[in-house]
Amino acid sequence: MKYYPLFIVLSLVTACLFGQNTTEKNRVIETVTKDQIKSHIYFLSDDLLKGRETGTPENKIAAAYLANALRGYGVQPNPATGTYYQEVPLTKTEAPTDMAFAIGKEKYTKFVAFSGEPINFGGPVIYAGYGMEADYKNLDVNKKFVVVKAGSASAQDAQAAYRLRAQKKEWALANGATGIIEFVETNAQIWDYIDHNFNGGSVRLASEEKNKEGDTFHHFWIYDPDGSGINTLKNEKETKFQASVRRELPKDIVSYNVVGVIPGTDPELKKEYIIYSAHYDHVGIGTPDETGDTIYNGARDNAVGTTTVLSMAQNLAKHPTKRSALFILFTGEEKGLLGSEYYVDHPVLPLEQMVFCFNSDNGGYNDTSLATIIGLNRTTATNAIKNSVAQFGLKAIDDPAPEQGLFDRSDNVHFAKKGIPAPTFSMGFNAFNGDVTKYYHRPGDEADSMDFDYLESFFRAYVLSGRTIANEPTTPFWSEGDTYEAAGKQLYGN
Repeated sequence: MKYYPLFIVLSLVTACLFGQNTTEKNRVIETVTKDQIKSHIYFLSDDLLKGRETGTPENKIAAAYLANALRGYGVQPNPATGTYYQEVPLTKTEAPTDMAFAIGKEKYTKFVAFSGEPINFGGPVIYAGYGMEADYKNLDVNKKFVVVKAGSASAQDAQAAYRLRAQKKEWALANGATGIIEFVETNAQIWDYIDHNFNGGSVRLASEEKNKEGDTFHHFWIYDPDGSGINTLKNEKETKFQASVRRELPKDIVSYNVVGVIPGTDPELKKEYIIYSAHYDHVGIGTPDETGDTIYNGARDNAVGTTTVLSMAQNLAKHPTKRSALFILFTGEEKGLLGSEYYVDHPVLPLEQMVFCFNSDNGGYNDTSLATIIGLNRTTATNAIKNSVAQFGLKAIDDPAPEQGLFDRSDNVHFAKKGIPAPTFSMGFNAFNGDVTKYYHRPGDEADSMDFDYLESFFRAYVLSGRTIANEPTTPFWSEGDTYEAAGKQLYGN
């Protein structure tokens, strides 16, 4: 038996690992190119697609483009259908033709009615604080509408209001209320976005719309820019309201998630899947900007994220990893994460085989030295991602704006709730400031305004990160103590 000095052994191991890293990096560089990136983003954000709004013919054109891209790469189709589509049944409500709302003698012209049905009724209302569980103590709201402040005592912004909407309904129903009138204190830009998304017509999962017989609960948001509206009502013991919304009855439509599969190469690890996901829809046509442009092109949000998944698919089709890959491009994200919500309730493969969801979603960027991963430190894949991102000259950072609740505002959250580790890979931002929001849901979010030298590094960093996670011998999981760790243990039987 021969014995070799330790430094020689270490040198050989280091050389072997370096060679593996170099090979993996070269495999990424081989398939992820600036020209390929541009071709996808420019098409998806072209005026031709009119903002890719869910339920429109242009949204279906985008889905067909994505399906044909997967087909061209050699990705296998959805195993449940034999096509690259998963039908998502939806109910579409057209924009109201006439709206009126009054509480007492005060009339409100800017409001949202979430029911989607024609409305013409009124009744007694009573102030109930924020509409949280404790606010109903010693308050008789039976068969009345409650008037409440948006959000909670700790977070009054529109995002908080949206997150709490379902919970507030449950508390109101539990106390016998027949509806909620919620005053939202926000700025004009955010309200325009709310108005566009909910009064410009809405889309929901079809099952959501099939209300139980006798369910007449209604939820309204009223624009209250300075908080004076709700403050006026705070001291009113009880008053009355009247609401009228004229609109066509809702109709059933179908949109599509785009789905593909690449089997892994390892006899055992191929039983585990990494999901690579992004939403491809955007918000369509809306309020014109200062140039008169009405098409919200959605280059950053989310043609970029969509292209990360296409880049991953093209790479893995040529160089598959040990673990299998499931690609899902979601519809309906901008309507309330609908495509992903439908998917986790109707998976094409067992959820317990999905060990990681590597989502990509974007609003904007303000630092081209970074890749911002929402939830970076929430899983055991942290180092795999950091090291892979560094290979292309970028630094991976976690969420710099936790107050925005970004982890729970993209498609990844539905997978996280099921227990699947699910961070979101985003373009670099170190603060959620004007440089990021400048293009967020605006007509100016076009491909010409982006830095494609940076994007080439960004896409390569995503693909190498995915490859690294998919080839590691250890299965990724939630970091100890994470909010979703218990759900993960239940899903995987840990």
